[in-house]
Amino acid sequence: MTYPETITETHPNLYKIDYNLNKLVQKIELLNYINPINIEQEKRNFFASKYNTIPNFKYRKIDFDAHKLQQELFSQDIDSIKDEEARNFYRDVIYDYSGLIQCIETIGKGKKFYYNALKSFGTPRQKDVENAQFILHFKDEEYDQEMFPVFSAEEASDYFVEFTKKYDFDLNIKLSTKITAAAMVQNNTQRLILKKNHRYSANQLKVLANHEIGVHLVTTFNGLKQSLKIFHNGFPNNVKTQEGLAVFSEYMSDCLTLYRLKELSYRVLAADSLHKGFNFCDTFDLLHNQYKLNREEAYNISLRAHRGGGLTKDYKYLTGLKRIYNYYKDDGNLDLLLAGKVSIKYRKMVKRWQKEGLSQEITYRNEAFTKNNNSNKTIDFILQNLK
Repeated sequence: MTYPETITETHPNLYKIDYNLNKLVQKIELLNYINPINIEQEKRNFFASKYNTIPNFKYRKIDFDAHKLQQELFSQDIDSIKDEEARNFYRDVIYDYSGLIQCIETIGKGKKFYYNALKSFGTPRQKDVENAQFILHFKDEEYDQEMFPVFSAEEASDYFVEFTKKYDFDLNIKLSTKITAAAMVQNNTQRLILKKNHRYSANQLKVLANHEIGVHLVTTFNGLKQSLKIFHNGFPNNVKTQEGLAVFSEYMSDCLTLYRLKELSYRVLAADSLHKGFNFCDTFDLLHNQYKLNREEAYNISLRAHRGGGLTKDYKYLTGLKRIYNYYKDDGNLDLLLAGKVSIKYRKMVKRWQKEGLSQEITYRNEAFTKNNNSNKTIDFILQNLK
């Protein structure tokens, strides 16, 4: 493999280590392993038990040698990277991926997984919980026609294909019964996966198009265009930035509703319930009986929080949204954060890399970020007043 001569002179071994890491981390995508393969069966059992039997979720087996992969990660000669900032960055990369490997190899092993997830994703702070409770105090909006779930997964697929025509990347769609979300992007295959047995509302189609395609697929394909593979594989702790951008895209395209913000708030409370030692039934009871959330939604949010043994990741959607909202108000340009699976923490480094030719300008932009089309004054008030 050959590299630009000027780059190898100023950054010796950087491309080599990036290339080596790219070969190693191909299978480290947590979402490929964390979603149970028996979701529907366990939901039927749980409802039949009158919400008293903790679901017994099963997971796909990992198809790599976790111990060997850890050894290969830590055998990289990071100290050979002369630039201090880049050296520290790639050290962070190795620790981050090592943590994700530990998460993957302990899926389904209760507290072992939960403690590994805590290291990788953290847990909601008090202000995050207070933000969620603040949102939940608002009176529900009227349920208009756009909110009724009437579209099948096949019809949703057609909608997303049409939406993607504004880009020149191919949309690869797969239907599945083994995902917890209505839709998700699989980064390593550049695929959009839709929940096969889900019914989508007109608003949800718009939300998912702007969230999954406008951000997650845009950053996937922008990452593939970069010469450094880490832009595609993912910066350390990029979830907060990526999910914040994705929900902010919903806001800017005028499809972020109070209903959606409340859904993200319930996810914060569910993640916080893990910290308090709640089991699946306890979290479901909190959402369904105390907060009066319907049983389907309460089950799904409880599942997202308890999968694997306790995954706190979901609180980052709301905290990420506030972070990006503030960033946009200060800067007004989100292009740097769309360069790949980037973390906001490293934005200055990405800017410097672009000047030095280590990183390229983005190929794909999210149209929602060109103009704020939000018309919901309640949403504006909430975002302005989150801590």
